[in-house]
Amino acid sequence: MMGVLMGIRGRKRRLDLEAEYWRLLQSGVGTVEACKLVGIGRKTGYRWRAENGGLPPERMPETEHSGRYLSLLERKRIATLRERGLTMTEIASRIGRSTSTVSRELRRNMLEHDKGVYDADMAHHRSRERACRPSRPKLQTDTELRAEVQARLDLEWSPEQIAAHLRILWPDQPDRHLCHETIYRALYQGAKDALSRTLTKKLRTGRALRKRRRSGGARAQRFQTPARLIHDRPVVVELRERVGDWEGDLVVGRGNRSAVATRVDRRTRLLRLIPLPDGHDFARVCDAITAAMAPFPASARMTLTWDPGSEMSRHYELAPLFRDGVFFAYPASPWQRGTNENTNGLLRQYLPKGTDLSVHTAEELRAIEERLNSRPRKTLGWRTPVHAFAAALTA
Repeated sequence: MMGVLMGIRGRKRRLDLEAEYWRLLQSGVGTVEACKLVGIGRKTGYRWRAENGGLPPERMPETEHSGRYLSLLERKRIATLRERGLTMTEIASRIGRSTSTVSRELRRNMLEHDKGVYDADMAHHRSRERACRPSRPKLQTDTELRAEVQARLDLEWSPEQIAAHLRILWPDQPDRHLCHETIYRALYQGAKDALSRTLTKKLRTGRALRKRRRSGGARAQRFQTPARLIHDRPVVVELRERVGDWEGDLVVGRGNRSAVATRVDRRTRLLRLIPLPDGHDFARVCDAITAAMAPFPASARMTLTWDPGSEMSRHYELAPLFRDGVFFAYPASPWQRGTNENTNGLLRQYLPKGTDLSVHTAEELRAIEERLNSRPRKTLGWRTPVHAFAAALTA
Protein backbone atom coordinates (compact mmCIF):
# COMPACT_ATOMS: atom_id res chain seq x y z
CA MET A 1 0.00 0.00 0.00
CA MET A 2 2.75 2.43 0.92
CA GLY A 3 4.50 1.81 -2.42
CA VAL A 4 1.41 2.93 -4.29
CA LEU A 5 0.91 5.95 -2.07
CA MET A 6 4.53 7.06 -2.26
CA GLY A 7 4.27 7.11 -6.07
CA ILE A 8 1.57 9.81 -5.89
CA ARG A 9 2.57 13.42 -5.46
CA GLY A 10 0.91 16.54 -4.08
CA ARG A 11 -2.57 16.99 -2.66
CA LYS A 12 -3.84 13.67 -4.06
CA ARG A 13 -1.17 11.79 -2.15
CA ARG A 14 -2.16 13.50 1.13
CA LEU A 15 -5.83 12.63 0.57
CA ASP A 16 -4.92 9.00 -0.05
CA LEU A 17 -2.73 8.92 3.06
CA GLU A 18 -5.56 10.36 5.13
CA ALA A 19 -8.05 7.88 3.69
CA GLU A 20 -5.77 4.98 4.56
CA TYR A 21 -5.22 6.42 8.06
CA TRP A 22 -8.98 6.52 8.72
CA ARG A 23 -9.47 3.02 7.34
CA LEU A 24 -6.86 1.71 9.78
CA LEU A 25 -8.57 3.46 12.69
CA GLN A 26 -11.95 2.02 11.68
CA SER A 27 -10.43 -1.46 11.54
CA GLY A 28 -9.37 -1.17 15.20
CA VAL A 29 -5.73 -0.07 14.83
CA GLY A 30 -4.58 2.47 17.44
CA THR A 31 -3.76 6.05 16.47
CA VAL A 32 0.00 5.78 17.00
CA GLU A 33 0.26 2.46 15.16
CA ALA A 34 -1.86 3.81 12.27
CA CYS A 35 0.50 6.77 11.92
CA LYS A 36 3.49 4.42 11.71
CA LEU A 37 1.82 2.22 9.09
CA VAL A 38 0.82 5.16 6.91
CA GLY A 39 4.14 6.92 7.36
CA ILE A 40 3.05 10.17 9.01
CA GLY A 41 3.97 11.85 12.27
CA ARG A 42 1.84 11.41 15.36
CA LYS A 43 1.05 15.12 15.43
CA THR A 44 -0.37 14.88 11.91
CA GLY A 45 -2.55 11.94 12.89
CA TYR A 46 -3.84 13.67 16.00
CA ARG A 47 -4.51 16.84 13.96
CA TRP A 48 -6.56 14.89 11.40
CA ARG A 49 -8.59 13.39 14.24
CA ALA A 50 -9.09 16.75 15.94
CA GLU A 51 -10.18 18.46 12.71
CA ASN A 52 -12.93 15.86 12.28
CA GLY A 53 -13.95 15.63 15.93
CA GLY A 54 -12.69 12.06 16.16
CA LEU A 55 -15.01 10.94 13.35
CA PRO A 56 -13.95 9.74 9.87
CA PRO A 57 -14.87 12.12 7.01
CA GLU A 58 -18.25 11.59 5.37
CA ARG A 59 -16.51 10.73 2.10
CA MET A 60 -12.96 9.54 1.55
CA PRO A 61 -11.14 9.13 -1.78
CA GLU A 62 -11.34 5.62 -3.17
CA THR A 63 -7.79 4.28 -3.50
CA GLU A 64 -9.19 1.07 -4.90
CA HIS A 65 -12.60 -0.07 -6.12
CA SER A 66 -15.13 -0.84 -3.40
CA GLY A 67 -17.38 -3.84 -4.00
CA ARG A 68 -20.29 -1.79 -2.76
CA TYR A 69 -20.42 0.22 -6.01
CA LEU A 70 -20.73 -0.85 -9.62
CA SER A 71 -17.41 -0.97 -11.46
CA LEU A 72 -16.83 0.19 -15.03
CA LEU A 73 -16.63 -3.44 -16.12
CA GLU A 74 -20.01 -4.20 -14.56
CA ARG A 75 -21.56 -1.18 -16.25
CA LYS A 76 -20.21 -2.31 -19.61
CA ARG A 77 -21.70 -5.76 -19.06
CA ILE A 78 -25.06 -4.15 -18.22
CA ALA A 79 -24.92 -2.20 -21.50
CA THR A 80 -24.02 -5.29 -23.52
CA LEU A 81 -26.65 -7.54 -21.94
CA ARG A 82 -29.32 -4.84 -22.35
CA GLU A 83 -28.51 -4.55 -26.05
CA ARG A 84 -29.12 -8.30 -26.32
CA GLY A 85 -32.63 -7.80 -24.97
CA LEU A 86 -32.22 -9.41 -21.52
CA THR A 87 -34.57 -8.32 -18.74
CA MET A 88 -33.29 -6.49 -15.66
CA THR A 89 -33.75 -9.66 -13.58
CA GLU A 90 -31.64 -11.67 -16.04
CA ILE A 91 -28.96 -8.96 -16.18
CA ALA A 92 -28.79 -8.83 -12.37
CA SER A 93 -28.40 -12.61 -12.23
CA ARG A 94 -25.56 -12.53 -14.79
CA ILE A 95 -23.51 -9.87 -12.99
CA GLY A 96 -24.27 -11.07 -9.45
CA ARG A 97 -26.20 -7.98 -8.33
CA SER A 98 -29.74 -7.42 -7.10
CA THR A 99 -32.45 -6.45 -9.59
CA SER A 100 -33.03 -3.17 -7.75
CA THR A 101 -29.36 -2.22 -8.25
CA VAL A 102 -29.63 -2.70 -12.02
CA SER A 103 -32.99 -0.90 -12.10
CA ARG A 104 -31.61 2.15 -10.26
CA GLU A 105 -28.52 2.23 -12.46
CA LEU A 106 -30.55 2.31 -15.67
CA ARG A 107 -33.07 4.80 -14.32
CA ARG A 108 -30.34 7.24 -13.26
CA ASN A 109 -28.24 7.03 -16.41
CA MET A 110 -30.54 6.47 -19.36
CA LEU A 111 -29.95 9.29 -21.85
CA GLU A 112 -33.38 10.63 -22.78
CA HIS A 113 -32.02 12.83 -25.59
CA ASP A 114 -30.45 9.73 -27.17
CA LYS A 115 -33.62 7.59 -27.24
CA GLY A 116 -33.00 5.82 -23.95
CA VAL A 117 -29.47 4.60 -24.70
CA TYR A 118 -27.38 3.43 -21.71
CA ASP A 119 -23.74 4.47 -22.15
CA ALA A 120 -21.52 2.59 -19.67
CA ASP A 121 -18.57 5.02 -19.85
CA MET A 122 -20.81 8.06 -19.40
CA ALA A 123 -22.69 6.37 -16.52
CA HIS A 124 -19.44 5.57 -14.72
CA HIS A 125 -18.17 9.13 -15.16
CA ARG A 126 -21.42 10.60 -13.82
CA SER A 127 -21.31 8.21 -10.85
CA ARG A 128 -17.80 9.36 -9.94
CA GLU A 129 -18.86 12.99 -10.22
CA ARG A 130 -21.84 12.45 -7.91
CA ALA A 131 -19.56 10.78 -5.36
CA CYS A 132 -17.30 13.84 -5.33
CA ARG A 133 -20.18 16.25 -4.75
CA PRO A 134 -21.85 15.25 -1.46
CA SER A 135 -25.21 16.87 -0.79
CA ARG A 136 -25.32 19.60 1.85
CA PRO A 137 -26.57 18.38 5.26
CA LYS A 138 -30.03 19.43 6.42
CA LEU A 139 -28.56 21.39 9.31
CA GLN A 140 -26.69 23.57 6.79
CA THR A 141 -29.61 24.30 4.51
CA ASP A 142 -32.48 24.58 7.04
CA THR A 143 -31.80 27.54 9.34
CA GLU A 144 -34.97 27.03 11.41
CA LEU A 145 -34.08 23.39 12.05
CA ARG A 146 -30.51 24.35 12.98
CA ALA A 147 -31.75 27.02 15.39
CA GLU A 148 -34.09 24.53 17.09
CA VAL A 149 -31.30 21.97 17.54
CA GLN A 150 -28.91 24.62 18.88
CA ALA A 151 -31.53 25.88 21.34
CA ARG A 152 -32.05 22.38 22.75
CA LEU A 153 -28.31 21.78 22.99
CA ASP A 154 -28.02 25.03 24.97
CA LEU A 155 -30.52 23.49 27.40
CA GLU A 156 -28.13 20.50 27.66
CA TRP A 157 -30.49 18.07 25.94
CA SER A 158 -28.90 14.93 24.52
CA PRO A 159 -28.94 14.37 20.73
CA GLU A 160 -31.29 11.42 21.26
CA GLN A 161 -33.74 13.64 23.18
CA ILE A 162 -33.51 16.28 20.47
CA ALA A 163 -34.17 13.72 17.72
CA ALA A 164 -37.35 12.59 19.51
CA HIS A 165 -38.39 16.22 20.08
CA LEU A 166 -38.09 17.07 16.37
CA ARG A 167 -40.53 14.29 15.48
CA ILE A 168 -43.06 15.69 17.96
CA LEU A 169 -42.49 19.32 16.94
CA TRP A 170 -42.86 18.67 13.19
CA PRO A 171 -44.84 15.42 12.85
CA ASP A 172 -45.86 16.19 9.25
CA GLN A 173 -42.39 17.25 8.06
CA PRO A 174 -40.27 14.08 7.87
CA ASP A 175 -37.52 16.00 6.09
CA ARG A 176 -36.83 17.69 9.43
CA HIS A 177 -36.59 14.43 11.36
CA LEU A 178 -32.96 13.76 12.26
CA CYS A 179 -31.43 10.72 13.90
CA HIS A 180 -29.22 11.35 16.92
CA GLU A 181 -26.10 10.22 15.04
CA THR A 182 -26.64 13.00 12.48
CA ILE A 183 -26.61 15.56 15.31
CA TYR A 184 -23.47 14.00 16.80
CA ARG A 185 -21.66 14.18 13.46
CA ALA A 186 -22.72 17.80 12.92
CA LEU A 187 -21.37 18.64 16.38
CA TYR A 188 -18.05 16.85 16.22
CA GLN A 189 -17.19 17.58 12.61
CA GLY A 190 -18.18 21.25 12.94
CA ALA A 191 -19.01 21.73 9.26
CA LYS A 192 -19.25 25.29 7.96
CA ASP A 193 -22.61 26.94 8.73
CA ALA A 194 -23.71 23.82 10.68
CA LEU A 195 -23.37 23.29 14.45
CA SER A 196 -20.44 24.81 16.30
CA ARG A 197 -18.08 22.35 17.95
CA THR A 198 -18.14 24.53 21.06
CA LEU A 199 -21.60 23.05 21.68
CA THR A 200 -19.95 19.72 22.54
CA LYS A 201 -19.43 21.25 26.00
CA LYS A 202 -23.20 21.03 26.44
CA LEU A 203 -23.15 17.24 26.08
CA ARG A 204 -23.11 15.10 29.20
CA THR A 205 -19.50 13.98 28.60
CA GLY A 206 -18.28 17.40 27.43
CA ARG A 207 -15.72 15.70 25.17
CA ALA A 208 -14.21 17.74 22.35
CA LEU A 209 -13.46 14.54 20.40
CA ARG A 210 -15.67 11.53 19.80
CA LYS A 211 -14.29 8.64 21.80
CA ARG A 212 -13.35 5.48 19.92
CA ARG A 213 -14.79 2.36 21.49
CA ARG A 214 -12.88 -0.87 21.64
CA SER A 215 -14.71 -3.98 20.50
CA GLY A 216 -15.78 -6.60 23.01
CA GLY A 217 -13.43 -9.13 21.44
CA ALA A 218 -10.43 -6.87 22.00
CA ARG A 219 -11.26 -6.55 25.69
CA ALA A 220 -11.83 -10.27 26.14
CA GLN A 221 -8.31 -10.99 24.81
CA ARG A 222 -6.81 -9.33 27.89
CA PHE A 223 -7.42 -12.48 29.92
CA GLN A 224 -4.93 -15.26 29.27
CA THR A 225 -6.95 -17.56 31.53
CA PRO A 226 -10.60 -18.03 30.45
CA ALA A 227 -13.00 -15.99 32.57
CA ARG A 228 -16.48 -16.94 33.73
CA LEU A 229 -19.14 -14.61 32.41
CA ILE A 230 -22.18 -13.34 34.27
CA HIS A 231 -24.57 -15.82 32.65
CA ASP A 232 -22.72 -18.61 34.51
CA ARG A 233 -23.35 -16.96 37.87
CA PRO A 234 -25.67 -18.86 40.29
CA VAL A 235 -29.33 -17.86 39.98
CA VAL A 236 -29.52 -17.10 43.71
CA VAL A 237 -27.32 -14.03 43.14
CA GLU A 238 -30.10 -12.38 41.11
CA LEU A 239 -32.55 -12.83 44.01
CA ARG A 240 -30.47 -10.73 46.46
CA GLU A 241 -31.41 -13.10 49.29
CA ARG A 242 -27.97 -13.50 50.82
CA VAL A 243 -24.99 -11.36 51.71
CA GLY A 244 -21.59 -11.89 50.18
CA ASP A 245 -22.47 -11.39 46.51
CA TRP A 246 -20.23 -8.45 45.63
CA GLU A 247 -19.98 -6.19 42.57
CA GLY A 248 -16.79 -4.26 41.91
CA ASP A 249 -15.01 -1.85 39.61
CA LEU A 250 -12.36 0.87 39.51
CA VAL A 251 -13.13 4.56 39.96
CA VAL A 252 -10.34 6.29 38.03
CA GLY A 253 -8.95 9.80 38.32
CA ARG A 254 -7.51 12.35 35.91
CA GLY A 255 -5.67 10.86 32.95
CA ASN A 256 -6.33 7.34 34.23
CA ARG A 257 -3.24 7.78 36.46
CA SER A 258 -4.93 7.14 39.81
CA ALA A 259 -7.77 4.91 40.96
CA VAL A 260 -9.76 3.54 43.89
CA ALA A 261 -11.36 0.10 43.79
CA THR A 262 -14.98 -0.17 44.92
CA ARG A 263 -16.84 -3.22 46.18
CA VAL A 264 -20.59 -3.28 46.96
CA ASP A 265 -22.74 -6.02 48.48
CA ARG A 266 -25.75 -6.65 46.23
CA ARG A 267 -28.22 -7.30 49.06
CA THR A 268 -27.33 -4.65 51.64
CA ARG A 269 -25.50 -2.06 49.46
CA LEU A 270 -22.58 -2.06 51.89
CA LEU A 271 -19.64 -0.27 50.28
CA ARG A 272 -15.96 -1.01 50.73
CA LEU A 273 -13.33 1.31 49.24
CA ILE A 274 -9.94 -0.21 48.44
CA PRO A 275 -7.07 2.33 48.22
CA LEU A 276 -4.60 1.87 45.36
CA PRO A 277 -1.91 4.45 46.16
CA ASP A 278 0.84 2.73 44.17
CA GLY A 279 -1.07 2.15 40.91
CA HIS A 280 -3.89 0.00 39.56
CA ASP A 281 -2.19 -2.66 37.46
CA PHE A 282 -3.37 -6.26 37.76
CA ALA A 283 -0.83 -7.24 40.44
CA ARG A 284 -1.63 -4.35 42.81
CA VAL A 285 -5.41 -4.68 42.34
CA CYS A 286 -5.29 -8.43 43.01
CA ASP A 287 -3.20 -7.96 46.15
CA ALA A 288 -5.40 -5.11 47.42
CA ILE A 289 -8.65 -7.06 46.98
CA THR A 290 -7.14 -10.09 48.70
CA ALA A 291 -6.14 -7.97 51.70
CA ALA A 292 -9.53 -6.22 51.80
CA MET A 293 -11.43 -9.53 51.84
CA ALA A 294 -9.39 -10.98 54.71
CA PRO A 295 -11.53 -9.54 57.57
CA PHE A 296 -14.77 -10.98 56.16
CA PRO A 297 -16.04 -14.43 57.19
CA ALA A 298 -16.53 -17.13 54.57
CA SER A 299 -20.32 -16.59 54.72
CA ALA A 300 -19.78 -13.05 53.40
CA ARG A 301 -17.60 -14.15 50.48
CA MET A 302 -19.89 -15.83 47.95
CA THR A 303 -19.26 -14.23 44.54
CA LEU A 304 -17.52 -11.28 42.96
CA THR A 305 -18.79 -9.70 39.72
CA TRP A 306 -16.43 -7.24 38.01
CA ASP A 307 -16.07 -5.22 34.84
CA PRO A 308 -13.81 -7.01 32.28
CA GLY A 309 -10.86 -4.64 32.70
CA SER A 310 -7.18 -5.47 32.40
CA GLU A 311 -6.76 -4.93 36.16
CA MET A 312 -8.49 -8.31 36.66
CA SER A 313 -6.26 -10.38 34.40
CA ARG A 314 -5.22 -12.37 37.52
CA HIS A 315 -8.82 -13.20 38.39
CA TYR A 316 -7.88 -16.86 38.87
CA GLU A 317 -5.91 -15.88 41.99
CA LEU A 318 -9.00 -14.24 43.50
CA ALA A 319 -11.40 -17.09 42.73
CA PRO A 320 -10.49 -19.18 45.84
CA LEU A 321 -11.53 -16.25 48.08
CA PHE A 322 -15.16 -16.62 46.99
CA ARG A 323 -17.18 -19.78 47.49
CA ASP A 324 -18.92 -19.62 44.08
CA GLY A 325 -16.11 -17.84 42.20
CA VAL A 326 -15.41 -14.64 40.24
CA PHE A 327 -17.59 -13.56 37.31
CA PHE A 328 -17.45 -10.83 34.68
CA ALA A 329 -20.14 -8.68 33.09
CA TYR A 330 -20.22 -8.41 29.32
CA PRO A 331 -18.11 -5.60 27.79
CA ALA A 332 -19.88 -2.21 27.62
CA SER A 333 -22.78 -3.53 29.74
CA PRO A 334 -22.65 -1.52 33.00
CA TRP A 335 -26.31 -2.30 33.80
CA GLN A 336 -25.26 -5.86 34.59
CA ARG A 337 -23.49 -4.39 37.63
CA GLY A 338 -26.22 -1.87 38.41
CA THR A 339 -25.68 -1.81 42.17
CA ASN A 340 -22.00 -0.98 41.73
CA GLU A 341 -22.62 1.62 39.02
CA ASN A 342 -25.22 3.39 41.16
CA THR A 343 -22.89 3.42 44.16
CA ASN A 344 -20.02 4.75 42.07
CA GLY A 345 -22.29 7.60 41.01
CA LEU A 346 -22.89 8.48 44.67
CA LEU A 347 -19.18 8.23 45.32
CA ARG A 348 -18.36 10.80 42.65
CA GLN A 349 -19.72 13.49 44.96
CA TYR A 350 -16.58 12.95 47.06
CA LEU A 351 -14.19 11.72 44.34
CA PRO A 352 -15.05 13.93 41.32
CA LYS A 353 -14.10 12.95 37.80
CA GLY A 354 -10.99 14.60 36.42
CA THR A 355 -9.27 14.87 39.81
CA ASP A 356 -6.21 13.17 41.21
CA LEU A 357 -7.50 10.39 43.48
CA SER A 358 -4.05 9.57 44.86
CA VAL A 359 -4.26 12.62 47.16
CA HIS A 360 -6.92 10.87 49.28
CA THR A 361 -5.41 8.94 52.17
CA ALA A 362 -6.74 5.61 53.42
CA GLU A 363 -8.27 7.42 56.41
CA GLU A 364 -10.11 9.86 54.13
CA LEU A 365 -11.46 7.02 52.01
CA ARG A 366 -12.61 5.20 55.14
CA ALA A 367 -14.49 8.36 56.24
CA ILE A 368 -16.23 8.59 52.84
CA GLU A 369 -17.11 4.91 53.04
CA GLU A 370 -18.62 5.31 56.51
CA ARG A 371 -20.64 8.32 55.43
CA LEU A 372 -22.24 6.43 52.53
CA ASN A 373 -22.80 3.28 54.60
CA SER A 374 -24.55 5.33 57.29
CA ARG A 375 -27.15 6.83 54.96
CA PRO A 376 -30.66 5.31 55.18
CA ARG A 377 -31.72 3.74 51.89
CA LYS A 378 -35.24 3.52 50.53
CA THR A 379 -34.51 0.13 48.95
CA LEU A 380 -33.56 -1.20 52.42
CA GLY A 381 -36.74 0.09 54.08
CA TRP A 382 -34.83 3.18 55.22
CA ARG A 383 -32.25 1.12 57.08
CA THR A 384 -28.57 1.89 56.60
CA PRO A 385 -26.28 -0.49 54.68
CA VAL A 386 -24.08 -1.10 57.73
CA HIS A 387 -27.05 -2.14 59.88
CA ALA A 388 -28.58 -4.25 57.11
CA PHE A 389 -25.27 -6.07 56.56
CA ALA A 390 -24.77 -6.78 60.28
CA ALA A 391 -28.35 -8.03 60.64
CA ALA A 392 -27.99 -10.31 57.60
CA LEU A 393 -24.76 -11.80 58.93
CA THR A 394 -26.36 -12.50 62.29
CA ALA A 395 -29.38 -14.12 60.66
